[in-house]
Amino acid sequence: MKLLIATNGFKGTLPAIEYGAWLAATLGAKVSLLGVTENRSPAAIDDGHPLEAVFTRAVELFQQHGLEYSLEVENGDAEEIIPRRASQDDEIIVLGPLGRPQIRHLLSRRSIRHLMEDISQPILYVVESKLPLKKALICIGGLGYEVTAEHLAMQMAMKTRAEITLLHVIPPAELDYPTARIVRENWQNLTETDTPVGRSLRQALSAAKENGLVASVKVREGNIVEEILGEVKEGMYDLLCMGSLYSSNSLRQLYAPNVTAEIAEAAKCPVLTARYKRE
Repeated sequence: MKLLIATNGFKGTLPAIEYGAWLAATLGAKVSLLGVTENRSPAAIDDGHPLEAVFTRAVELFQQHGLEYSLEVENGDAEEIIPRRASQDDEIIVLGPLGRPQIRHLLSRRSIRHLMEDISQPILYVVESKLPLKKALICIGGLGYEVTAEHLAMQMAMKTRAEITLLHVIPPAELDYPTARIVRENWQNLTETDTPVGRSLRQALSAAKENGLVASVKVREGNIVEEILGEVKEGMYDLLCMGSLYSSNSLRQLYAPNVTAEIAEAAKCPVLTARYKRE
């Protein structure tokens, strides 16, 4: 397993570097640190290069953890460089906020939205580094789109003996079809139903048990984004895991890129997301 940690020198990427170093040590993974040198204003020319301080701190962390690491520097725009570099290898991509001005957010959306659309590998987005990992929340949609993220989360939980909570959110009733009615009517015992979400929950619980993990199921009803963020806050989780379906069009509102990005932007814990991969 390999990790690619990306930074443009913004201090807000330091939590991602710290978390990435911990994760690499926990999983026994190699790590590459990608620094993107972006165009700076003339007024900043005489200042020290922003990558210098961040790279210095990163190397200290890598050495403290005894990691095998490499350093890379590329020139350009981070939103273009990072996806291009990510496409070259099979790695977990560790990212943090890039420190864009508010006007850029308004005009072209936040960077994490673009990056989630352009990067096919698993992404770990870290705004705040919450360590040690003791409680992880895995969102289960019932269509299998979360499986890749779920497997990665299980690996992390096995190393730290973290407790796992499997969350399913029942969205407001927009369509009245048999499976939806069964889910709504049996929300207190979903794991006993022969529905896609029931089967997914049972499989996840079984995988957790086989790996010696403590796992439980939580069901909430309402707006997907609001309910997930509400559970993260109330449960004080250290890690949130979600799937992403992208090319599929069934129940797209559950794990569409903008929903995942909204949660990543607002959640006060690291967010691990991985695209759905059809076998």
